[in-house]
Amino acid sequence: MKVILRLPERKEVEVRGDRPLKEVLLELGLNPETVVAVRGEELLTLDQVVGEGETLEVLSAISGG
Repeated sequence: MKVILRLPERKEVEVRGDRPLKEVLLELGLNPETVVAVRGEELLTLDQVVGEGETLEVLSAISGG
């Protein structure tokens, strides 16, 4: 799958295999609690399985108050 990282610089990486999003994020060295992932217009949860042929975007989760 293609993973587009916007953290804040844009970077594209390829990841192989079908597995939960959390495993993909950990493989990329990202803390799953600090990012959000989107497939198309769908916000993904950490337990959703993602796989070959998909494109994901990973963005920094920003909170404010």
